[in-house]
Amino acid sequence: MSVGPAGPVDKASATAPEDPYALVRTPGYLKLLLVAALIGFPVCAVAFGFLALVHELEPLLYKDLPQVLGFAGTPIWWPVPMLVVAGLLVGLTVRYLPGHGGHEPADGLALSGAPPLSALPGIVLAALASLSFGAVLGPEAPLIALGGGLAAGAVRLLGRGMTSQAVAAVGAAGSFAAVSALLGSPLLGAFLLMEVSGLGGPMLGMMLVPGLLASGIGALVFTGLGDWTGLGTYSLALHDVPTAAGPTVAEFGWALVIGLAAAFLAAGVRWLSRFLKGHVVRHRVPATMVMGLVVGALAVAFAASTGKPATEMLYSGQSALGSLFRDSAGYSVAALLLLILCKGLAYCASLSAFRGGPIFPALFLGAAGGVVLSHLPGLSLTAAFAMGVGAMCVAMLRLPMISVLLATLLLGRSGLTVMPLVIVAVVVSYVVVLRLTPAGAADAPPAAAPQAA
Repeated sequence: MSVGPAGPVDKASATAPEDPYALVRTPGYLKLLLVAALIGFPVCAVAFGFLALVHELEPLLYKDLPQVLGFAGTPIWWPVPMLVVAGLLVGLTVRYLPGHGGHEPADGLALSGAPPLSALPGIVLAALASLSFGAVLGPEAPLIALGGGLAAGAVRLLGRGMTSQAVAAVGAAGSFAAVSALLGSPLLGAFLLMEVSGLGGPMLGMMLVPGLLASGIGALVFTGLGDWTGLGTYSLALHDVPTAAGPTVAEFGWALVIGLAAAFLAAGVRWLSRFLKGHVVRHRVPATMVMGLVVGALAVAFAASTGKPATEMLYSGQSALGSLFRDSAGYSVAALLLLILCKGLAYCASLSAFRGGPIFPALFLGAAGGVVLSHLPGLSLTAAFAMGVGAMCVAMLRLPMISVLLATLLLGRSGLTVMPLVIVAVVVSYVVVLRLTPAGAADAPPAAAPQAA
């Protein structure tokens, strides 16, 4: 026995390791699981409603509204006023409503805790104006904020005796549940939560289990509501994927090329979006309208040059991934290159000013790049598509495990066949993009400039 600053200390007890799983054996942990299970139902119902609203507003704004105004069809210039109006709505929401419309997508995807309930209206309004009007962003970031804010807020209002740590865990479970059905699998949500939050060690399983439970129940909600309403589930999935052949030596060489190209492309996207963001935050409302004008003009230029609808360049690209893979023969190489250029620039403008997530446009750009390269010798379409998706995803998010899983599970059985190629492309892209990132800037977003009118 020795004496420490606070009194006697037993050497045996001081050196004995604490049981990392003691928390699981407590009644409080069982209560946490029950709360997470109950939270999964309403959170996923709200998430489903949000995605359904975005899905219904898209054709309403780009097909029905022009007809109501007397046009025979959608004019080629239509995206320009739509995106300018979106910029005005988002700019006003970010400038004046609590929560500033959610996180800045140019800073990547991060879990910084559940937002307060007072911030959720602004987050939803900014996301609806961005996503339904055609900004090149995905729905995952607002879903994470919406699910986490609703779950944590409900616990704060109704829960008695729950610690701040338990409230945070339930908030994470709400985020987990809201985004998992969108990604197509609770396991993808688990890896996303694990990598974004930096969880590790024995605490990993204890913190992920409530989220897995909430997302598993939430997947039932998405499936049930999708069948009942006939609207579908809005989850990321490709259908009728042809059987892939086994990887070849040439394709492993292509994996190096694709990983390297994705890293440099993502570095350019990140630099340009943050450069633009530095100007947007100084004059939020007019600058966001200008960024909307840029996105709309790019959509018009793409449509005028290729004869394809402007909507193929707008939006996140989530629903267009399947048609890109299935109808890739309908695109010339020149049209694909123009699509990558226009959507990439629109992605930068959208990241700098609008509200949404960075994942799905990155997946689409990687997939389109893979389709272009598949025209070259020694590279099959399925392998190129999967490697492009994985390499661009990790280059933008710096989350290697979720990038491999997204690229492979997206293609089903064929994805498992090409998984070794995806792993090589993801690892190369991940290492190169970190080498391209200045020291100290890999995890910390740049400081925002002060807001001004």
